[in-house]
Amino acid sequence: MKRVSKKRKEVLSKFDLTKTYTLSEACDLVKGISTTKFDASVDICVRLGVDPRKANQMVRGTVALPHGTGKDIKVLVLCTPDKEKEAIDAGAEYVGLDDYIEKIKGGWTDIDVIITMPSVMGKVGALGRVLGPRGLMPNPKTGTVTMDIGKAVTEVKAGKIDFKVDKYGIIHSSVGKVSFEGDKIHENANELIQTLVKLKPSAAKGTYIKSIYLSSTMSPGIQIDAKSVTA
Repeated sequence: MKRVSKKRKEVLSKFDLTKTYTLSEACDLVKGISTTKFDASVDICVRLGVDPRKANQMVRGTVALPHGTGKDIKVLVLCTPDKEKEAIDAGAEYVGLDDYIEKIKGGWTDIDVIITMPSVMGKVGALGRVLGPRGLMPNPKTGTVTMDIGKAVTEVKAGKIDFKVDKYGIIHSSVGKVSFEGDKIHENANELIQTLVKLKPSAAKGTYIKSIYLSSTMSPGIQIDAKSVTA
């Protein structure tokens, strides 16, 4: 029989694994069950009633979290020289083109978001094998391929995130840190959920939001009553 550690026993005594909670309750609970010595991330998993293998049931988009993720986002802008100052002024950590393309080909991916412009996508497209599996490939649908470089960088820095349903029909996303106040986690999580509701594919039949779980790094998941959030 697997032994339950003292810390896990303490965590499990604070809530009921078999119970569903309101989003507000879960946002307060998740702060109390985090046992890490660092400022853990708060993550949400939303299981959707879609078949991602079908193009007309793919769910993908962006959302601006009201309070950001709490993470310092490192942005690389791949652009022509005339756009470099705009990117730097907006707060991008790395700005350039050919030098960074060669660096990425060599395996460098120490960034969180890549923003580029349509005219250089021919060069950036060659990086698909490196960037694709890491979720770093710029895409017009997520606002990371644009001529408005400064705005795109500012939005990402302010808390704009992109999401995409995985092959199991689940959306995974960070919605803050355990150091956030409960109402800030609630507002971030609710903003994402309501965005997903608006993106429901017309081809999706039956229950759309099947389940929602909230957790912090290394903590158990807290089940949220989906009906209370989507009503």
